[in-house]
Amino acid sequence: MQNNQVCGEYLFLTEEDDAKKTYVDLISKTAADIAASIDSTKAYVGLSPQELKEKIQVGQILPERGKGLESVSGLLSEKILPYFLRTPSTDYMAHLHGPSLLETLAGELVLSTFNQSMDSWDQSPVATEIEVEVINTLCQLYGYGAGSDGVFTSGGSQSNLMGLMLARDWFCNTKLNYDVKKLGLPENYRKFRIYTSAISHFSMEKGSHLLGLGYDAVVKVPVDRRQKMDMDAFRKLVEQDVAQGNIPFCAVATIGTTDYGSIDDVVEMHKICQEHGMWLHADAAYGSGVIMSLGYKDRIGPLHLCDSITVDFHKMFLMPISCGAYLVKDGKNFETLTLHADYLNREEDEEDGYTNLVGKSMQTTRRFDALKVWLSFQTRGQDGWSQIISTCIQNATHLYNAISSSQRFEAVTEPEISSVVFRVLPAEGKAASNEEIDELNKKVRRALIHQEGVVIGQTVFDGKVYLKFTLLNPRITYEKLDGMLDLIQSLADRV
Repeated sequence: MQNNQVCGEYLFLTEEDDAKKTYVDLISKTAADIAASIDSTKAYVGLSPQELKEKIQVGQILPERGKGLESVSGLLSEKILPYFLRTPSTDYMAHLHGPSLLETLAGELVLSTFNQSMDSWDQSPVATEIEVEVINTLCQLYGYGAGSDGVFTSGGSQSNLMGLMLARDWFCNTKLNYDVKKLGLPENYRKFRIYTSAISHFSMEKGSHLLGLGYDAVVKVPVDRRQKMDMDAFRKLVEQDVAQGNIPFCAVATIGTTDYGSIDDVVEMHKICQEHGMWLHADAAYGSGVIMSLGYKDRIGPLHLCDSITVDFHKMFLMPISCGAYLVKDGKNFETLTLHADYLNREEDEEDGYTNLVGKSMQTTRRFDALKVWLSFQTRGQDGWSQIISTCIQNATHLYNAISSSQRFEAVTEPEISSVVFRVLPAEGKAASNEEIDELNKKVRRALIHQEGVVIGQTVFDGKVYLKFTLLNPRITYEKLDGMLDLIQSLADRV
């Protein structure tokens, strides 16, 4: 084996001229092939699962002899690229998973090429310093002051787990004078209670399980007709638990529910949490992007009242998966995650000014995702970001108004962010049961995917099947949305 080659193929990008040329040629060809594969406005080519399984077959995934870069590059173009879901398409509006801004794609190439690991300074010098700067900016953006801190995460679920974990340890340390980090869960842990909306993200239950508290520790608070947490019900449930000897320690405000984008009342939740000595966490994985809109940012409320905030950049912020952050009002609470190791984050280095971010992260090895945020903030600025986010919110309002003015559609609630949940009804005069209307909406969604290359969402409200538009793409126009409603109505008359 030569120094930087196996079977005649270069292993890595190094200082060697030929290795650099191979890298540039490979990346350039791949970029050209990706661009060429996007040859229509459709979000998906329409293949069924079985058809797709047949198309991607290559024989052996691990052949006896390597095929080489050129051959495999051809296989990528033939077997993979044509069948990707095209998130930049205006025909894609299914989930909180959108297109990626061009500058963040360049960022992905940079961070993947250099492969920094964010646990210690000596593995990621400039990456560490950039993440610190970006976290400071985010804390200021969401209204946190001196002493606040944060860290990048894999996304909303990990950030929410951190929120629950720091809340638990803070409560035990400050209210019970008990050190969970050293001693494990206290004897009365079965009485611990977390309060969250009945339609909050399932990471609340998963997080409670992972923390050893179990699903039963999560109290699901009913929502009102706007799909927001009912504040009277929240207060009553807390008081009821206190009367029964249970221990409320944390509440979670959902700032943009997954289906409806509904926003819980942070001000009222903060009051109740203060009265009962509880930590307030904001799950703003969806709604965190609204802060960038000059016209709509007040909709998410004063998030600085919360003790911690989940921010997600691979949703409204239009960045490649994965990219999230967890912010905390008092950075001292990260102590619950700090553990020094001689081989990684030595105390002597930190005393000399070397920042080792592993001390405030649940992960050890971690990507330099802050680069994508740094690039996009620099590229778009406040004005560009306001235009992007405002357009998405306005599109949702237009769609809701169009649905509300039609006899063929039925919406759940007026959107606060960029999601609209609705269902199509049978033609006027055509009677149908709820079960038949459910089947109609299911068939319409499948027809959109496999006949039209259009991908939208599906959910359940009040036991009935509904469709969902999640409008994260600012290229979508009012005309496009009106045309989509016409198409859905036409399909409903045919399926």
